[in-house]
Amino acid sequence: QVQVVESGGGLVQAGGSLRLSCTASGLTFDDYIMVWSRQPPGKEREGVSCVSWSGRSTLYADSVKGRFTISRDNTKNTLYLQMNSLKVEDTAMYYCAARRVRRSVTGSKYEDCTLATDSDYWGQGTQVTVSS
Repeated sequence: QVQVVESGGGLVQAGGSLRLSCTASGLTFDDYIMVWSRQPPGKEREGVSCVSWSGRSTLYADSVKGRFTISRDNTKNTLYLQMNSLKVEDTAMYYCAARRVRRSVTGSKYEDCTLATDSDYWGQGTQVTVSS
């Protein structure tokens, strides 16, 4: 049974930092692209950042570029999101998701990711609130 569990959310003042973590179990972690998404109050879910299966490729939404850093530790089945210079508009429920990596006809794994919000497995989310 696959489980995806986020942690690290909380209340922080604007300009502050938080580090989110996500641990996945029941799957082969490095067979999955990992994605952080968020859903602000009253708005649709949006992709924030993603990382390829190896960690070598990353992608960020324009709204967080230069402030957020995604990383993963495949030895610990764990995904991270370091969030710096937080803004009030970063307030949202943050979700971790796993999407199975695409493979070439030879079986090798593609080294890319996208911010699309369709994924195979999702966590329950962790709330991030940024106060002014």
